[in-house]
Amino acid sequence: MRGRDPETGDFLSPSRSQRKRDAEAVLDLAARLVALPAQQLGQLDLPDPIADAANDARRITSHIAHKRQLHYLAKLMRREDDDWIDALRHQLVHDRADARRETARLHRLEHWRDRLLEDGDDALGELAELCPDIDRHHVRQLVRSAREERLANQSPRAFRELFRLLRDHLGED
Repeated sequence: MRGRDPETGDFLSPSRSQRKRDAEAVLDLAARLVALPAQQLGQLDLPDPIADAANDARRITSHIAHKRQLHYLAKLMRREDDDWIDALRHQLVHDRADARRETARLHRLEHWRDRLLEDGDDALGELAELCPDIDRHHVRQLVRSAREERLANQSPRAFRELFRLLRDHLGED
């Protein structure tokens, strides 16, 4: 029984339904934690029992055993204080947002590289307006070399170097 506070009339503890919703939210967080790549999981500041349980869940391939391990991981996580769980949730959301921004940035750079290879001097003129300090002659040489590499089916050395040059000039938008 939860009971009520005699003075205010408020409930003393959360309802059973609310406790179940909170437990399911932690279970979802545990599943997201296990789905992370090993490198990202290692970068998180997790207590040792939680890190071990998460690594065990990553290794387990049997469906039922994996599910059982996830529930155990969630149980360990629920023992931590709410501030820790909120911080972990915030960190995972923040990491996903950073990954989306980085992906968008790489797509912009690839778009510029493809435009330079297809449109040539027109795209180079627009690029020079954005980055007045860029060496137009060097960019033209890289574009020409990248086209020749593509036609000759060679390794894309100039193609990659063009991307690096764009990353250096356009990387910090």
